[in-house]
Amino acid sequence: MNSILIVITTLPNIQEAKTLGHSLLDNGLVACVQIQEGIHSIYRWNDKICEETEVLLSAKTSKSNWSAIESYITKYHPYDLPEIIALSPSQYSEAYGTWLSKETKCV
Repeated sequence: MNSILIVITTLPNIQEAKTLGHSLLDNGLVACVQIQEGIHSIYRWNDKICEETEVLLSAKTSKSNWSAIESYITKYHPYDLPEIIALSPSQYSEAYGTWLSKETKCV
């Protein structure tokens, strides 16, 4: 069984998040996407402190999909430099892991 990755990115609004989420699912890169509105981000960009309301997208995938999903998000993300972070849980249920592997292209 592949190890699970939780890939996280932020988007400017709910519609962009839904579009990316559906596209990731349609292309078999992820098994599940969760979207959370109302994230308040404070960051430095071009030597300026910025504050924005963003939408957090977390996608569950197989570890072997990392290169493909990172490339896909980079290509289709509306930001010049998107946040793309992957977390690998050390524990998860075997049934969930099996389902996730079947739902992604990397089985």
